[in-house]
Amino acid sequence: MRTSRRSVTAAAALAVVGLVSSACGTTSSGGAQVQQDPNAPFEVWTRSTEAPAKVYAQLFADFEQKTGVKVDYKPIFTDFEKQLQQRAASKDLPDVIINDTGSLGTLVGQGLVPELDRSSVVGNGDIVERAWESAKGADGKYYGVPFSAQAFVTLIRKDWREKLGKPLPRNWADLADLAAAFTTRDPDGDGQANTYGMLVPGTTDRGYLAWWASSYLLQAGGDIVKADGDKYSVAIDSAESVKAVEWIRGLFCDSKVVVPGALTLNTNDAHAFFESGKAGIYHTGPYMFGRFDQKLGKDKYEVIAPPAGPAGVGSLAEGENIYLMAGSPRVADQKKLAEFLISAGAQRAGMEGETQPVVRLPVNKNVDVGTVYRDARWNTVAKLYQDSAKPFPSLPNFQPFRQQTAEGLNGILATCSTDVKGDLGKLAENLKEELAAQGMAG
Repeated sequence: MRTSRRSVTAAAALAVVGLVSSACGTTSSGGAQVQQDPNAPFEVWTRSTEAPAKVYAQLFADFEQKTGVKVDYKPIFTDFEKQLQQRAASKDLPDVIINDTGSLGTLVGQGLVPELDRSSVVGNGDIVERAWESAKGADGKYYGVPFSAQAFVTLIRKDWREKLGKPLPRNWADLADLAAAFTTRDPDGDGQANTYGMLVPGTTDRGYLAWWASSYLLQAGGDIVKADGDKYSVAIDSAESVKAVEWIRGLFCDSKVVVPGALTLNTNDAHAFFESGKAGIYHTGPYMFGRFDQKLGKDKYEVIAPPAGPAGVGSLAEGENIYLMAGSPRVADQKKLAEFLISAGAQRAGMEGETQPVVRLPVNKNVDVGTVYRDARWNTVAKLYQDSAKPFPSLPNFQPFRQQTAEGLNGILATCSTDVKGDLGKLAENLKEELAAQGMAG
């Protein structure tokens, strides 16, 4: 059991699961009520598996060499949120975390991150404006520093496609046709019916099925919720969203081109289906390029923007922010680390991870994707992010929307006889209640 590194006043007590957090983040520095201690451990967490953790470790070593500030680094993947909640409840948060942009609303709502004065961050003007938007809360204030950006792309087994004489898919019809061919025409040539077209990580854990499906909702012109001025309205039951979900269910129930067990499959387990030759199409993040290049072979698969749906090309835009956590006794070093990580040199280093870059698309506009990667696939990602990708909305807390949508979609896809429109209507009523509860209903 760790000894608490900081002393937080009763008024600044962090509240998670019934404990209320308020005063820890009353200033842009986040440290007005916390005694500063330059000798306290400086703890940094990232949501990382082994390969990206090595890249982060080198970045933090470079930071120490440059500044003399030693980082107590903890890469965590399993139960990241649970462990963070436990530390918040004990009033002993890490000093900095690097986590996805979608977690911003939850962190703000629980008082775990203070408001950030964007103009006080050295190098803030070098960050592309679109990345800054992902660090902005529903109240228009900033609560993180952008670190990395990305858009989901579609990976296809090139060797399978060429063997079967199929063209690159341009639209949903082409994609479904290719998935059916991969499932029924023995693309690996082993004489066994053991390949599938679509790899879907359909678990409801962390709302991941909604993550995967959101790109297809966008391609149909639908969404989970949509902006309505400075408020939002529910869009999951719109005609466009219904069309997208019906198309997805067709992959599961009609053509049966999805890998078995998809609705309980998490991302870590899903990757193996693609690299081991069990699935031929995978809509996922570009952070997988390095792993698949090594385990499958760069020549065996290709990367394309998602084929167009009825409303055109669309994809989920994501990224990671640097969150300067409330209650830190090392406020100056929090900002110093953030400023280092957004510098052009650190951004380039983060892109050069041997298997998994921790900076996917740089947020620093002085770093050129083509020059660093020298890989046309990343140019595809960059163009998609710029032209056709859309992030989850900046609601006070998007997690309930993501989680309820994942659970609703999981139920629809698990039972092929359900009424898609009716079930999405029921889901929409729940989401409307959540919008109202957050004060965001239009």
